[in-house]
Amino acid sequence: MEDASAELPAAQEVPWREVFRRAPLATLLATGFGSGLLPGAPGTWGSLLAVVLGEGLFQAVGLGGVTGLAAVSVLVGVPVSGRVATLRGLKDPGEIVVDEIAGQAIALAGLHAVLPAAASAPLRWVLVVVAFGLFRAFDILKPGPVNRLQSLPGGWGVMADDLLAGVLAGILAGFAAFLLS
Repeated sequence: MEDASAELPAAQEVPWREVFRRAPLATLLATGFGSGLLPGAPGTWGSLLAVVLGEGLFQAVGLGGVTGLAAVSVLVGVPVSGRVATLRGLKDPGEIVVDEIAGQAIALAGLHAVLPAAASAPLRWVLVVVAFGLFRAFDILKPGPVNRLQSLPGGWGVMADDLLAGVLAGILAGFAAFLLS
């Protein structure tokens, strides 16, 4: 008796145009409004989008804005990233950056939870850059448990490693804020 799975064709990578056609809103959200489709390093583009959105929300409404961005990115990101990855035919396409948006927002929330409101603008921006760099480092290097979280199924497998990377970066950025302010 032959193995039936040997007869199944390998999953085909579906073009982005087709993925957008099948699930336009989910794809738009999963790719960070298309930022993940920019050339170069899609995760970095998604993280930069999170910094722009997160810092804008922080300026407008404070810490609640950044934590709200993180929460909404997680709540929306898990289902849309799973759906879009399935449609694309890949476990975790690099162009899906809602995970970077959520993780970077978590890192920024950790920073702003500790950084005093009276901190100077130059110090705040230096620490935002630190939070950005730490998050990207944890996301790219995926130390220990960060890497293991990628084995989770569906959207959680896309998102969870970035969420932990954001927590770790937020703790370290918050610690730096504590030491420097």
